[in-house]
Amino acid sequence: MDDKKISIAVIKRLPRYYRYLSDLLDAGITKISSKELSERMDLTASQVRQDFNCFGGFGQQGYGYNVRKLYEEIAEILGIEQAYDVVMVGAGNMGQAVAKYDNFKRRGYNLNAIFDINPDVVGNTIAGIPVYHLDDMVEYIKTHKTDIVTLTVPAKVGTTIVDMIGGLGIKGIWNFSYADLHEAAEKYGIIVENVHLSDSLMILGYRLHTEK
Repeated sequence: MDDKKISIAVIKRLPRYYRYLSDLLDAGITKISSKELSERMDLTASQVRQDFNCFGGFGQQGYGYNVRKLYEEIAEILGIEQAYDVVMVGAGNMGQAVAKYDNFKRRGYNLNAIFDINPDVVGNTIAGIPVYHLDDMVEYIKTHKTDIVTLTVPAKVGTTIVDMIGGLGIKGIWNFSYADLHEAAEKYGIIVENVHLSDSLMILGYRLHTEK
């Protein structure tokens, strides 16, 4: 499988498939057709088959999809079965909300430490996770396996954090700041996934405005 040949639109649908398949398993459903799955996801059956064919296809002609097998295959593609160690920079309102997200460990992501400069939070814990001073982050990453850094900091300090962690073996950045960090991270070989909540809200506003 060559991820570079797969469109980002297909990749972004995989978590949706994963969630729907999880619901099917919880309901005791063991088999589903592309037509049934497409109706649940508001797609066409052809689109579902095309998406899965990007990864070699998972169904059998005349049988459909084994829900458990498909669920496990997509989990493997998404890397959910692989554990990732995560630290977070920023213990403000957004950081605290992210730290309290229950599905971190269920999805294979272990949030181990939080870093901040606010003396009111440094030395405390958030959802059982210790908060350290930002000055201690580089040494922590050098001595603790860390795959991903989550950024919930103001945009103006985003690139500074990237330069701090560059060259320390970090594989990815989950970026909640408004800074575009792709260029800064690229020189260190770090993958960036941006989460822009306001963009999603504006898309909702567009749909409310145009789909009346």
